[in-house]
Amino acid sequence: MKIVCISALLLGCLMGFSIGVDMMQGFSFSMALQNAYSPFRVMEFAELFVFFSFCSVLQLKYFTAHLK
Repeated sequence: MKIVCISALLLGCLMGFSIGVDMMQGFSFSMALQNAYSPFRVMEFAELFVFFSFCSVLQLKYFTAHLK
């Protein structure tokens, strides 16, 4: 239970920080909230490529470890 509460607290703090930074950049609250809830829509192609490459490497490592 403690882990769930700490995770929720961290999520809330980080989302609040993200919304605050977006609002300081001139976004409206609704747009900042939308950016916080759907981060893949605001990612650039290079960021998506790095993210999916990292996920692929992790999956490959996981599968090769279980095949041995």
